[in-house]
Amino acid sequence: MTPRYTAVVVQLQSLLTLSLTLAAVCALPTVANAAIFNSANTTIVPANTAYASPPVAFPQLATPPAFMQSYDNLKPEHASVVLASEAMATPAAQQVLRQVRVMALDQRTILPGGCWDYLNAAFQRAGISRDTIFEGTYRAGPYADSESLRSGDWLYYINHGYNDIEHSGLFIGWVDKPSRQALILSYAGESRHEPARYKVYDLSHVYQIMRPTA
Repeated sequence: MTPRYTAVVVQLQSLLTLSLTLAAVCALPTVANAAIFNSANTTIVPANTAYASPPVAFPQLATPPAFMQSYDNLKPEHASVVLASEAMATPAAQQVLRQVRVMALDQRTILPGGCWDYLNAAFQRAGISRDTIFEGTYRAGPYADSESLRSGDWLYYINHGYNDIEHSGLFIGWVDKPSRQALILSYAGESRHEPARYKVYDLSHVYQIMRPTA
C-alpha cells in the first residue's frame, strides 16, 4: 500500500468513525418481467444472520484522490466507495477487495473464462475462502434483502441492465441504496480483452451471496 493511499484510508476511517450511520431499510422493488423469472415468487428474505456484520455507509469525497482518477475502468466519483469499502470491511473481505483492486486497476489482469473464473482466481490469490450464506434460484428466488449485503460479498444476481441475464460480481458498496444501485467489480470475460471494471448495477434480485472467510 502506497503512503498516499494509506493516508487516504486513515482519513476515511476517521470520517466514518465519527459520522457512520445505519442505512435505512429500503422499500422492496417491484419487477414485472415474468418472461425471465416468476414475478409471483420474488420473495425478499434476509441472509444467514450468523454471518451478520454492521452495514456501512459510504461517504462521497469532494475531490477523489489524484491516483484514483486515472483509470478507464473506475469512475472518479466512485473512488470513495472503493476506498471506504476496504477501510471498513472485515479482515477477510479486505484481502479480497485489495486483491481485485490490484488485479483490475494496477495489473489490468485478463484471465481465461468469465466472471466466475475471475473472482475465483481473486479469492485464491488473496488466500481467502468463502461460505454461501444465502441461496435462491435465478428464476424464482427467494432474493436477498439489501441489508444482507456486505463489502466483499460475491454475488449472483439478475442483470436488469442487460437482458435480465444471470451475472456475478463482487459487491463494493451502495451508490444509491433506495433504488438498489450498487458498485460492483465485474469481469466481462476474456473474449472482451478488457480488465475487470467497477460498474453500477441494479441489485433488486440477488439470489446468491458468498462471503469471504478467513
